[in-house]
Amino acid sequence: MSESGVKIDGSTAFVTGANRGLGRAIARALTARGAATVYAGVRDPGSVTDPDLIPVQLDTTDPAAVAAAAARCGDTTLLINNAGISRPGSITAATTLDTARDEMETNYFGTLRMSQAFAPVLAANGGGALVNVLSVLSWVSLPAVAAYSASKSAAWSLTNGLRIALREQGTLVVGVHAAFIDTDMAARIDHPKNSPADVATAILDGIESGAPEVFADELTRFARANLMTNTVGVPVL
Repeated sequence: MSESGVKIDGSTAFVTGANRGLGRAIARALTARGAATVYAGVRDPGSVTDPDLIPVQLDTTDPAAVAAAAARCGDTTLLINNAGISRPGSITAATTLDTARDEMETNYFGTLRMSQAFAPVLAANGGGALVNVLSVLSWVSLPAVAAYSASKSAAWSLTNGLRIALREQGTLVVGVHAAFIDTDMAARIDHPKNSPADVATAILDGIESGAPEVFADELTRFARANLMTNTVGVPVL
């Protein structure tokens, strides 16, 4: 399946969690590829130090902040839902209920909230693209990150639903899956990691080619290909 691609050059992009890690790499890649405007949605606007980015105060768990961002950035043609959190820990621990709620609130409900707020903005600007940064853990659940996996699996299902719901308005919906990325979130993992810049390049290539899904590395491609065979071998975290 393929859709019509969306040009990065001249676009107006909004990236959540753009002050560090993958989000910052995506924002930088957008400016390098000719995006006219890149909004950086972050909790602390002062944390955005790149002069080419426009900081926007945003907490994706706060409905009022999301609504304000959508109203302020009404020229957005490309939304990248990158903000996410991970709270590793035993799935059987009593405290996991609280951390699981936090992960679901940001990784699933935050993505849903942003998508709902910006869908009419994208429609008014010709359709554009909506990108959700997911994970190989959308399909694989490991004991130390089972709650995180559940939140990303929910976000994957949401992405598939959004793809159908927004097709009529001409919005390309892209799900991005990657394994380990060299960011703060994966700092404790002793395993080869993707560079944020390489993943950002893969995402923008996918947007321009109209790909409904982007698989950023070989491990992710292997996991997706073997999703229905129960032969997925992912290193234990």
